Amino acid sequence: MKNLTQGKPLKVILLFAIPLYIGQLFQLGYSLIDTRIIGSTLGESSLAAVGATTSLSDLLIEFINGVVCGFGIIVATYFGAQNDRSLRKAIGGTVVLSAALTVLLSVGCLIFLPQILDFLNISAELAPEASAYIRIIIAGLIATTLYNVCAAILRAIGDSFTPLLFLVISNLLNIGLDYLFILRLQMGVAGAAYATVAAQALSAVLCFIYMRKKYPQIRLQAADVAPKKEMYRELLPRGFSMGFMLSFVLMGSLALQTAINALGMNIIVAHTGARKATSLFLMVFFVLGTALATYCGQNLGAEEYGRIRQGIRDTIWFSFGWYLLVLLVVFTLSPVLINLITASAQPEIIDNAVLYLKVNASFYFLPAIICILRNSMQGFGDSKTPLVSSLIELVGKVAIAYLLVPSLQYMGVVLSEPIVWALMVIPLIISILRNPIMRRARSGE
Repeated sequence: MKNLTQGKPLKVILLFAIPLYIGQLFQLGYSLIDTRIIGSTLGESSLAAVGATTSLSDLLIEFINGVVCGFGIIVATYFGAQNDRSLRKAIGGTVVLSAALTVLLSVGCLIFLPQILDFLNISAELAPEASAYIRIIIAGLIATTLYNVCAAILRAIGDSFTPLLFLVISNLLNIGLDYLFILRLQMGVAGAAYATVAAQALSAVLCFIYMRKKYPQIRLQAADVAPKKEMYRELLPRGFSMGFMLSFVLMGSLALQTAINALGMNIIVAHTGARKATSLFLMVFFVLGTALATYCGQNLGAEEYGRIRQGIRDTIWFSFGWYLLVLLVVFTLSPVLINLITASAQPEIIDNAVLYLKVNASFYFLPAIICILRNSMQGFGDSKTPLVSSLIELVGKVAIAYLLVPSLQYMGVVLSEPIVWALMVIPLIISILRNPIMRRARSGE
């Protein structure tokens, strides 16, 4: 357990964020290797089939993960307040609600999967492999959720290293199973999906066993997991606010994906590679935002309002330094990076992916501010403004998908991110300046 209410704010945040970042690197590393294996062994058609459903799987996983992270903020607040009884009840509610939500979403998506794939404009050529892959991922969502629940609880009490350890084990297993299922057993894209689910299930089991043995003070009893209306009323608003905040972002990406899927296989592959690279570059901002949500939650419970303000300010300056470094990398190494990710040397694929990266990277300072502010607001209790900001992104991307892409083709997709970033940062800045906690911090209360 680690108390984030003491020590220099930026140092505390970075030390907490480093294991999260390494974990995300391993997670992305697996995803990149998975993409490379599929592209180099099964071909660009199979890679396009998987890429055509990526927005759907990302949407489901990030919505559930967002809800879980929202629950984790409540857990962090009780930990910061040193209220062990409510802490265990919050953890019990997190487990029950997360599992129930995942089962409902999985069953619903499997029932309506044919209609969902039609909505995504997946061509008849790609549909069989796309369906085979995404069906397995959806059916195995419960494994992903259980790991994320364990990881969120551990992060809420200040332990960001243990989730990293089990994530590394999971990803190494995932890569090994990819080679076994795809190359040895010739299972195609379904093999990649089975490998992902099996590895995530293992990480969930290991993480749960560790928690039971290492932290007896959060070991749950039957009374802790029994439904508690009062606790559910506290968990659900924060959880769904965080979940919808992330899912609105991905719903917008899903709308764009439907437009991209109509532009042809080469554009799908180019965008898949560009988005993988983008995830690598933006990861620092996402991780810092996740760390700040826990940091702000703990300091809110301890009533350390000045630390909240200082932590946000220092993290923004740190993020700007990363933005400048990314600009240098994007404008010098993008073609090489896209080739490494997609295993493709086709000029159309490389050129379109590089165009996306260069245009978007020029505006990366905007998602840095967005990630930091909206996660911090969730941490200190403002769940409405981040939701409004994410809703702006959803509306903006949907509008661009139906208005700009038909006329500008892929250039409309390229321009979509900077446009919506500029719009969605506005309510966040206005709200953070007016927030009562920030005002109290500025006045020294």
